[in-house]
Amino acid sequence: MSTATSSTNELAFLEKNVTVSPLVLLSVVDHYNRVSKDSKKRVVGVILGDNSTNTIKVTNSYAIPFEEDEKNPGVWFLDHNFIDSMGEMFKKINAKEKLVGWYHSGPKLKPSDLKINDVFRRYTPNPLLLIVDVFPREVGIPTDAYFAVDDIKNDGSAAEKTFVHVPSLIEAEEAEEIGVEHLLRDIRDPAAGNLSLRVTQTYQSLLGLHQKLREIANYLNKVYAKELPMNHTILGKLQNVFNLLPNLVEPRSGGGPGSDGSTNSELATAFTIKSNDQLMIIYISTLIRAIIAFHDLIENKLENKKLNEKKALEVEPPLAEDEMDIAVE
Repeated sequence: MSTATSSTNELAFLEKNVTVSPLVLLSVVDHYNRVSKDSKKRVVGVILGDNSTNTIKVTNSYAIPFEEDEKNPGVWFLDHNFIDSMGEMFKKINAKEKLVGWYHSGPKLKPSDLKINDVFRRYTPNPLLLIVDVFPREVGIPTDAYFAVDDIKNDGSAAEKTFVHVPSLIEAEEAEEIGVEHLLRDIRDPAAGNLSLRVTQTYQSLLGLHQKLREIANYLNKVYAKELPMNHTILGKLQNVFNLLPNLVEPRSGGGPGSDGSTNSELATAFTIKSNDQLMIIYISTLIRAIIAFHDLIENKLENKKLNEKKALEVEPPLAEDEMDIAVE
C-alpha cells in the first residue's frame, strides 16, 4: 500500500515538464559572477513563471541574500523580508508571473536543500527547485529541475522528503530568440556555413545521447549490483523506451507465428536502403569536393607560376647592344 502511494505521488510530478527561459540563465550567471565568482559558494534566488498546467514555464528570476556555513551545511541564512518586498514589486511589473520555486547554482543537490525548500512552501504549495550549472557544458543543457515528494518507507517508519527529478528544457519566446541570436553573433564564426553549424549541432546531440545512455547503463549496473534500490517507475520508463525501438533484425525462418517476418524484413530493408543512399550521397559529395579542391590548387599553382615569371621578366633590365654582341660572340 505504501509503495503504491509513493509511486502515485512520484508519477504526479513525473508527468510535469519544465521550460526555462534564456533570461533566467543569464540572470543566474550574472548573479554568480557578482557574488560568488572564484569561490565555492553557491547563489540562491527566486524563479517566477506559470505553474497552472503540467508544463511549468520559468520566465523570470531575481536574486536573494543567502549565506551558508561551508563546514556545516545545516547552518544557513535566507532573507524572508527581501523575498516579500521583491515579490510585491514584481507583481506591479507583471502580475501574471507568480513565484513557482527557487534556484541555486549547485551544481548538485545538498543536504540543506530540503529545509530551504520547506521555507518556500510559505509562498507556493509545491516549490520547484531549479539547479543551474553556471559553468559551460560541452554536452546537454545546464538545468536540472526537482520536486520534493514524500518517500514512504515499506518498513513502516516515518515518511521523509526526497527530491524527484523532472525533465527540463530551454525554451524562448520570439523576442528572446532575437536577443539570444544577437548575443551569439560574437560567439559564432561568421565564416562557418549552415552545413557546418548543422554538423556541429548533430555531433553535440550525439554526444548528449551517448552521455545519457552511459548514465542509464551505470544506473542499471548499480541496481543489478544492489548498490541502489529498484525503482519500478524508472524501469517502466526504460522498458517503454526499448519497446518503442524498431526491430531491424530479420527473424529466422521457421519460428512461431508470423515467423515470415515480412513487416520486420521490409522495415529493415527500408532502413538499409535509406542509409546506403545517404552514405553514397555523402561519399560522392566528398569525392567531388576533394576533386574540386585539387583542381583549384593546381590552377592556383599555375597562376602563381605565371605571375612569378612575369615579375622576373619585369625585374631583369633589357640587355644593351654591347652586351648583346658579347653574348652573341
